[in-house]
Amino acid sequence: MANGGKRLRGAPAAAVSFLLILSIFLSSQQLASADKFTVGDSQAWNPNVNYTVWVEKHKPFHVGDWLVFYYQTGMVDVVQVDEAGYNKCDASNPISNYSKGRSYAFQLNHTGRYYFICSRGYCYGGMRLAIVAEALPPPSPPPSSRNLSAAPARRRTSLLLVLAAALFSSFHL
Repeated sequence: MANGGKRLRGAPAAAVSFLLILSIFLSSQQLASADKFTVGDSQAWNPNVNYTVWVEKHKPFHVGDWLVFYYQTGMVDVVQVDEAGYNKCDASNPISNYSKGRSYAFQLNHTGRYYFICSRGYCYGGMRLAIVAEALPPPSPPPSSRNLSAAPARRRTSLLLVLAAALFSSFHL
């Protein structure tokens, strides 16, 4: 054998495990998570709620975020419309329409404007929502070396050394 008659056992699995753990660790340092917003907060999707104020309170919204509409079954619906439908409270040409159950979760899947109304007459009283979904901001740049404390750097280095030791200790010579 090329290594003097000794076999490396478990090396492929250990290498894969190490790379997986390292990949998860490094990617977790830069991941941004999607946010979940309950439309209307505790007032939910109901008449007599000022959704313009709600948007101002929660913006910015980003691609990947979720809007969750909670409502009373049979009383209201959630209709996604274009800007003209929003301005006229007109649901005759909906992009999507949802009225089943007691909630509807909608993911913002592209940048741009989204418009939602209630088609059961409440739109005229203000039951409508207009938001803008923005691209996720780029990850924050690392702090300058002058602002880095030694402790976080030591922890990262220590973690990498522990992971490397785990990988190499799993090799059986």
